[in-house]
Amino acid sequence: MSTTLAKPAEMVDRKWYVIDAAGKPLGRVAAQAAVLLRGKNKTTFTPNVDCGDHVIVINCDEAVLTGKKLEKKYHRTHSGWIGGLKETQYKTLMAEASDKAMTYAVKGMVPSNTLGAKAMTRLHCYKTAEHAHVAQKPEVVEF
Repeated sequence: MSTTLAKPAEMVDRKWYVIDAAGKPLGRVAAQAAVLLRGKNKTTFTPNVDCGDHVIVINCDEAVLTGKKLEKKYHRTHSGWIGGLKETQYKTLMAEASDKAMTYAVKGMVPSNTLGAKAMTRLHCYKTAEHAHVAQKPEVVEF
């Protein structure tokens, strides 16, 4: 039995996928997007090679948070200075910038290295069903 490993110099065939987040939990949509961004759904997946695809997440406004996460969950950032903590409740984050909430969720599921940073450049989140990538003829993902 042999294992095939992709070489970093090889050309990777990248596809475009659309995920509809309407009525689905935010974390489940983010997990599916992270798998596609990393390329873990491919038979030629290699951990040290960037072999992921482009992902478009639409209808982020209609994604749901289960339980009491709207009231109890916070997005926190810190500037590094004393008193530099900023907290945003997910109720306001989902109302004002639901596409950013989706981006934060996916970012937490990709590796914190150069491969993850490169994968995040291929993520496109939109609040509504309209997106600017119709010319790429993306494939719709159902899960």
